[in-house]
Amino acid sequence: MKHQPQRTCLVCRQVKEKRDLIRVVRTPSGQIIIDPTGKANGRGAYLCRQVSCWQKGLQKERLSRVLKATVSMKDMAILRDYLQTEILNLE
Repeated sequence: MKHQPQRTCLVCRQVKEKRDLIRVVRTPSGQIIIDPTGKANGRGAYLCRQVSCWQKGLQKERLSRVLKATVSMKDMAILRDYLQTEILNLE
């Protein structure tokens, strides 16, 4: 049986398999992106596929602290759009 990497959700602190979480990354250039592959270069934070975790996780100061970067309004808009289009459609 192959080992499955484990990661912790930024908000609820539940440990889950890496593929069950969604990774938000600060790239070396400073851009904040969603990384569906989990392999993008940069500092990452993981969030569950639950709306409540995304809503709490997208609080600007919380995400900024974990990614060690300032999250711009443009980046926040992209993350909120992902919440609306992808996460809310799962429920």
